[in-house]
Amino acid sequence: QAQLVESGGGLVQPGGSLRLSCAGSGFTFSNHGMSWYRQAPGKEREFVASISAGRITNYADSVKGRFTISRDNTKKTVNLQMNSLKPEDTAVYYCKAFVWWGQGTQVTVSS
Repeated sequence: QAQLVESGGGLVQPGGSLRLSCAGSGFTFSNHGMSWYRQAPGKEREFVASISAGRITNYADSVKGRFTISRDNTKKTVNLQMNSLKPEDTAVYYCKAFVWWGQGTQVTVSS
């Protein structure tokens, strides 16, 4: 069955950077668009970024210019490079492919 496993979360100071990674298995990775979502405490899950099978990218306005999504079909991974992090970026970050979700990885931005 399809599986998505995120990694790379942690605690970082405002202005810092983190790189999230999501490894996919159990499906034809290269055929699927991949997305990142996040959910902050007390808030609904929201879209962060996506990359299509053809490598077309899309970003939420709140992260444009700071986050970069990329994919490596050989390694079956999708990455999210997050720079200039702000406290409001604090959330659990989830990877999604089609109808499948990962378990999430916590990102905390705090001094």
